[in-house]
Amino acid sequence: ILKDEDFAQDIQLHLTEIAKNGYIRAQDIVDYVATPEVQARLGTKACVPHITTARKWLHKLRWRYTRKQNGMYIDGHEREDVVKYRQEFVARWKEYEKCFVIYGNDGEILSQPTGFPVPQIGRFRLILVTHNESTFYETDRRKTKWAHASEKPEPVKKGDGQSVMVLAFVTSEWGLLRDETDEARLFFRAGKARDGYFDNDDLMIEVDKAIDIFEGKTNGFATGLFLFDNAPSHQKRAEDALSAQKMPKGPHATWQHHKNGPQMRPTTFGSNNTPQEFYYNDDHPTMPGWFKGMEAIIKER
Repeated sequence: ILKDEDFAQDIQLHLTEIAKNGYIRAQDIVDYVATPEVQARLGTKACVPHITTARKWLHKLRWRYTRKQNGMYIDGHEREDVVKYRQEFVARWKEYEKCFVIYGNDGEILSQPTGFPVPQIGRFRLILVTHNESTFYETDRRKTKWAHASEKPEPVKKGDGQSVMVLAFVTSEWGLLRDETDEARLFFRAGKARDGYFDNDDLMIEVDKAIDIFEGKTNGFATGLFLFDNAPSHQKRAEDALSAQKMPKGPHATWQHHKNGPQMRPTTFGSNNTPQEFYYNDDHPTMPGWFKGMEAIIKER
């Protein structure tokens, strides 16, 4: 029956419609073919396939029973604040592009900066400096290859093995950001008995080095626009930044947001920007210098 291309196409369309809103089964083919309309169309070939036959038809129609694959995550993409941020970022990026030298695939210059003029330099120029990190493991290797029929499996180590993280800053002007004596690249061996664990403090050391190299290469003729992704190590706030995380409800004599860190900075609230401290004054009669606690902070507002 499936040799009839029109009939096969009708089944394909029927299954596709079901798949848009859920999951298909071989039983869907059985139910579809069993409808009076389809039976009348088949005429002398009229029959209702067995469920086993329906599964074979699914394969012939190029359907496969497999794990569902996820596409891009879209949760929250159309939220009002997300759309607003995206629009503002695109507008800001278009202004940045006016200050870039744009290169083609073969390195030819397609356009020069059109930003505001700078004495002795020409037009204000930005150079994009992108940053990223990748981790490679000891047992990383190709999983597929051409193998002779007589080849036997070789013993391999369990697990991924030791790792090395590579961090680097790259530009469209020079490729890897480097000078005659140093480069903005780090090989970090993560682990308790190795280089430790990479955090924001380690990142800032590399950023400082990248900035020094950049300033040495440009000598003031351009400004670097450094681009980072949203990895957790890139999102650290200042030691005295405001945060309600782990904040106690009531007053506390020794609470600090970071162990052995500074007190949280004061803030303001309301339309009049009323100042607010999170710690009692040192001359408080019963709790000098204590953290006020979330309850008192909210009541003050």
